[in-house]
Amino acid sequence: MTLRRALAAALCAAGATAPGAPAASVIDTRRIDDRLLELTLRTTALTAPTKVRVLLPDGYARSAGRRYPVLYLLHGAGDDFTSWTRSGDAERTTAGLPLIVVMPDGGRGGWYTDWRNGGRGGPPRWESYHMGELIPLVDRRFRTVAARRGRAIAGLSMGGFGALSYAARHPDRFTAAASFSGGVDLNLQLGGQPAAKVAVDATSAQDGGAPGAVFGDFVTENIRWRGHNPVDLARNLRGLGLALHSGNGQPGGPFGGDAVDIIELATHEMSAVVHERLARLRIAHLWDDHGPGSHTWPYWARDLRETVPRLMRRFAGPVAPPARVSYTSIEESYGVYGWWVALRREGVAFSTLSDADRRGFALRGTGRATVTTPARYRPHGRYRVRVGGHSAVVAANRRGRLRVAVRLGDRLATVRAGIVPATG
Repeated sequence: MTLRRALAAALCAAGATAPGAPAASVIDTRRIDDRLLELTLRTTALTAPTKVRVLLPDGYARSAGRRYPVLYLLHGAGDDFTSWTRSGDAERTTAGLPLIVVMPDGGRGGWYTDWRNGGRGGPPRWESYHMGELIPLVDRRFRTVAARRGRAIAGLSMGGFGALSYAARHPDRFTAAASFSGGVDLNLQLGGQPAAKVAVDATSAQDGGAPGAVFGDFVTENIRWRGHNPVDLARNLRGLGLALHSGNGQPGGPFGGDAVDIIELATHEMSAVVHERLARLRIAHLWDDHGPGSHTWPYWARDLRETVPRLMRRFAGPVAPPARVSYTSIEESYGVYGWWVALRREGVAFSTLSDADRRGFALRGTGRATVTTPARYRPHGRYRVRVGGHSAVVAANRRGRLRVAVRLGDRLATVRAGIVPATG
């Protein structure tokens, strides 16, 4: 069943990178034209070799000392890594710009995540491959600005979800993120039906996935869906340059369409939910609700044309990472902006590191945790750390990082820690 038919059926019914894994390696390179390369990669995160297209700037070979920012551009469901150069006018849109564009494959219904597969895990492990292997490979192989300030991500439909989900789960990797008609709310209900669940199950079947294979069972493991959902992770997006583009699925748009487009209607509702959530959180973003329009390439090509100049301005005047870090995750261990949290708890749950800076942090969650700070302290220096009502002197390691033990307990709790130099 196609995604369009699956969503239509649902609405009609309602009316009636593992740690230590080897890095990806390039096994073939093909030059398509002066700017466009196609690489074939081997990775243990996937069962077969995968491909990625790379658009280089004009004159790249002649400017040996110059480094360039990178835009990671993600495709939609039922498509592949060739789509943006085949149908999205990416090559002409970026002509003459000092920009590298990386267009990886994400499966016909891979949903830019490591599949749950009934608890067995991946492959496919798309997130581990893209975040843990592809980005480092691109930074090694090409002359990139290999830092957050020189990296952005965007995508359409399933790729719009991927762009915002990756940015929310890895905000220290990207300075900007954009979604074009993105499936960006995994829990959205349309007509009493879970629109995203229908879409995920229908599209992942193209890659051999059974219902629930991607994120787990929608009901009993909904926490895993929420742990990848841009709406639930919206706070993590603070400080990024953000854009949401979508039509409303109604006929009459500038690029044709004489009937209601059910997919664009659904992605518009999802995008609107994210927009409203960001607005409530007072997180700056662009909301381009461009009215009538369908879930088709002319609109996404226009979205890209409008997005690239904003990204180039962002790259030209990079924004510093947040001075105080806040981050929410369902993972048992996670790192962001140099902070590292390792939890020991029962089951899957959200935890939040907040107000984290040199003077301390707050951690909300259950169980026990060890919080490791960035290297912001004098190596081997002694610091008094007050956690809740308890105080202890902790020595920084040789790199200037502190390890702080936090007891949260069996019930959801917030514990604050303060850090000051020890005296005496």
